[in-house]
Amino acid sequence: MRGPLYLLLSLLCIACTSSRSQGPRPIEFVVNSTVETLDPRHLIDATSLRATRLIHAGLARLDPVTMRPIPCLAESWDWRTNTELHVVLRSGVRFHSGKVATADDVAATLRAFASSAVSPRLSRVYKHIDRIDVESPTDLTIHLSHPHATLLTDLEVPILRADEAASPPRPDGTLDGLGPFVVESFAASEVRLRPASFGVDRPPLHAVTIRTIRDETARALRLQSGRTDIAVNAVSPTLLPAIKAPLDVASRGAVNLTYIALRVDSGVFANAEARRALSLAINRQLLADTLFAHFAQPADTLLSPLHWAHRTNARQVYSPEEAKRLFATLPVRHAELLVSPDRFRSTLARVMSQEVADCGFDLQIVPLEFGAMMARMQRGDFDAVMLQIPEIAEPNVLRVFLHSQSIPPHGANRGRINNRRIDELLEQGEQTIGEEERAAIYTQLEQIVRDEMVWVPLWHENHVVVRSERARWFLPSADGRWQGLAKAD
Repeated sequence: MRGPLYLLLSLLCIACTSSRSQGPRPIEFVVNSTVETLDPRHLIDATSLRATRLIHAGLARLDPVTMRPIPCLAESWDWRTNTELHVVLRSGVRFHSGKVATADDVAATLRAFASSAVSPRLSRVYKHIDRIDVESPTDLTIHLSHPHATLLTDLEVPILRADEAASPPRPDGTLDGLGPFVVESFAASEVRLRPASFGVDRPPLHAVTIRTIRDETARALRLQSGRTDIAVNAVSPTLLPAIKAPLDVASRGAVNLTYIALRVDSGVFANAEARRALSLAINRQLLADTLFAHFAQPADTLLSPLHWAHRTNARQVYSPEEAKRLFATLPVRHAELLVSPDRFRSTLARVMSQEVADCGFDLQIVPLEFGAMMARMQRGDFDAVMLQIPEIAEPNVLRVFLHSQSIPPHGANRGRINNRRIDELLEQGEQTIGEEERAAIYTQLEQIVRDEMVWVPLWHENHVVVRSERARWFLPSADGRWQGLAKAD
C-alpha cells in the first residue's frame, strides 16, 4: 500500500506545485480595436500606443489626473536656461534584459527619433533638439535649437537600448523595454503580457491579456460571463444598465474633448452668429445626464477642469430662445452635420439635431465611415462635423487643430480657422517655459475660441470602466491610458 499511496501523494504535490507555478489567471482586458504594433517607434493608433506604454517607459510619465509631466526613468531635471535641460537618471534601473539604462541609451533613442522612418509624433520630439551632451552614465544635457516648452511632455516617449534604438521595425514587441510588462505573445486579436523582472517600477501582481472584440454586444456578454475582467470605454452608456453583479461600473474624469468642428471660412457657419446660435441650442447638461448616464461633463472650454492648464470659470449657456432669435436672422438655415455611424454617436447627433430644429434650424445628420469622413474634411466638403480629441495631455496639441499653418494638407485645422491672435497664442504657449505663464496663455486662447465659437465644445466624456470582482482596483488615467494594470501591491 505504501507504493500507491506515495505515488498518489506525489501526484497531488506535483499538481499543487504546477498550480502555484502557473499562478492566478491573467487579467483579461478587452478592447474594441486591434493592437497593430508593439513597436513604439511606428505607432499609428491609440490602442497600440496604450499597449506599448505597458512595455516601455520614458524619462517622464504623465500624472494620471492632472497630466503634468513627472519623473520616471529620470530622477530629476532642471531648466538651466530656456533652451537647456539638465537631466539626472535614476541609478541602477535595468531594461527587461538586465542591462542597466544609461544616458547613452537616452541619447541614442532621441537621436534615432530624428529619422523620417519613425512616426511623425516621435520625429517632432527631436526636431527641436540641437544636441545632447552625455556627461556621465546618469547625467545628460539636452540643448534645444529654440525654446520649446513641451519638451518635458515629449520626454514621455519610450527609451530604448542604444543598440536597438535605430533597428528595423519590430512590431512583435521584442524590443527591450523599461515598462512593467514583457510580451509573452502577440497575435492579431490577443496580446499576452507577463510581469517584468526589471524596469522602472516594481513587478505587477498580475499578468495581462489584451483581447480585441469588435462587437459591443459580444464584449458585454463576455464581461457578464466572467471571462473578461476589464473593459474601458468599450460598453456604451445605453448598455451599462444591463451590466449586473458581480461586475461593477466605475469612471474617471477625462482630458478628452468632444466638439463640433465648423467650416468657418465659407458656408452658413462663416457667420459667427450662426456658430453662436448652434452652441446656444444644445442642452449639454441634459444630454450628459441622460444619454451619457452622467458619465460626461459639459465642456465649457477646450481643456478639462482636471488639466493643469485649466484656469477659466466660464460656462457655456443653453438658451433656446436666444438661439431661435439668432437663427431667424440668417439667410440660410440649413447645414449638414457629419457623424460616425456608431449607434451611440448617431443617436447623440439626432437628439442634438432635434434641439436645433426646435430653434428653427435644419441640421441634417450624415453618418459616414471614418475614411469617407476624413476625405470630406480634408477637402473642406462639410458644414459641421462631430469629433473627439481622445486626449489633450499637452495643450500644445491644439496647434495641430487651430493654427492657420495647420490647414489641410499641412495639419488638422479642418475648419480652415485663420485667426492671427489664435496663432500668436499657440506660438507663445509652445515657447514659454513656466507652468503658470503657459496656463495664462491657454486661458486667453480658450476665451478667443469661445468668443469666436470657431469650435462648439460639447463634453469631456468620462473614461467608463466595467470591472470584475478581481479587478476592482483598476482605473485608467485621465488620458485613457492603462498604467493602472501595473498594480504592484
